[in-house]
Formats: sequence, C-alpha cells, structure tokens
Amino acid sequence: MHTTLYLIRHGETDWNLTGRWQGHTDVPLNAVGWRQAQLLGQRLAREGPRFDALYSSDLARASQTAHAVSAALGAAVRLTSGLREIDLGTWSGHTTAELQALYPDDFARVAAGEDIPRGGGESIRAMRQRVVTAVERIIAEHPGATIGVVTHGGCIRALLSHAVSLDGNEFQHFPHIGNTSISVVRIGARGWETIVVNDMAHLEATHDPEMISAPPDDAEQPQAL
Repeated sequence: MHTTLYLIRHGETDWNLTGRWQGHTDVPLNAVGWRQAQLLGQRLAREGPRFDALYSSDLARASQTAHAVSAALGAAVRLTSGLREIDLGTWSGHTTAELQALYPDDFARVAAGEDIPRGGGESIRAMRQRVVTAVERIIAEHPGATIGVVTHGGCIRALLSHAVSLDGNEFQHFPHIGNTSISVVRIGARGWETIVVNDMAHLEATHDPEMISAPPDDAEQPQAL
C-alpha cells in the first residue's frame, strides 16, 4: 500500500509578475492565475486522478487555486497554515533589488548560501521541517490515499528534496516550480519516491505565452536571484 501526493503550486499573482517576494503576505491570484487554476481543474477532471482528500495552504493564492480544483472535482478543501510559504518577515513585499539595498549584509549572507531566517522570519531548514511535518500528518490521516496538496514553490521544493534525501540546495536541484505545476510523490514501505516534477502540460497545451510564461517564481522564495 502506498500514499500518493499531488503537489500543486498556486496560480500566478501580480507579485510574481513584479518580482516581489511574497512569503506569508496574503496576495490573491491575478486574472492569469485564475485561468491557470481553471485549466488545472479541467485537466484533473478530464484525466484524473480523483483525490481522496484535498489540502491547501490557507494563503489566498493557494486556497483560491485549491477551490478551482475543488469546483472541478467535487473534493472538499481543507486549509492548513502548515502548508504556507516560508515566512520572510520584513523581506516580504520587496523586490530583490530593494532587499539588496535595504538589507545588504543579510542578503549577501543568503546569496552566499547561509541559511539564516529571512527578514526575521524562517530559514529554509525551519520551513522544510514545518512543511514535512504537516504533510506527514496528512499522510497518517489518509494512509493509502491519493491526496492533492496545493501549496507554494518553496514548500514543493522542500518536499521534493525530502523525497530524494537532499540536504540543502533545494533551489539548485529543483530550479523551477511553475504556477499550477503538478509534481507527484509516492510514499510506501521503502519511503518517499519522486514520480513527476513540474508538469505544466495543461498550460503548455494552450500555446498561450501568457499562460506558460515563467515569471520569477523565486521572487517569493528564500534565495538570491
């Protein structure tokens, strides 16, 4: 018996487009993000899977994406703060250039690979521990199930890194997790196994540059661009 997790990143926000680091700031989907979420829901309704449970970060950009999936599949959404993006503290809302000007010493430490709490918030290691713990609780509640988990780019990188036993370097190993992309992890007697990473076929099929363009998703993530 194994449990399968479908790790889904939220749709696009205006802060993604403008390169602003989001963290815990509750930024909603923009028009493109809503359309991406609808395309995701249509794909899942057409191709599967059917989720036995559907969980989401309680931040708007994730919960709105999850509710678009719910509308397509009929699965109730369960919100949890454990699936939130990394807490960036005072860094949230700033662009990379602004952070370099406002916090040059701390930003240089992060750019050099030091894992310090960003803006007085969380380190990557602390975020990863939080998110893995939240997902392990979900798995324990639904053994053998197929579960949708709508969350954030940093969280998905943390979970994929946990699956491959990678200690650090999440952003180098998984350089891009696109808006509404699907990554799949299977958990069984042998532990965690990565099956799919960053599947965006539902957006690529539109051949619409606005749907499939790659705004700087790392602007919401804890690393230097």
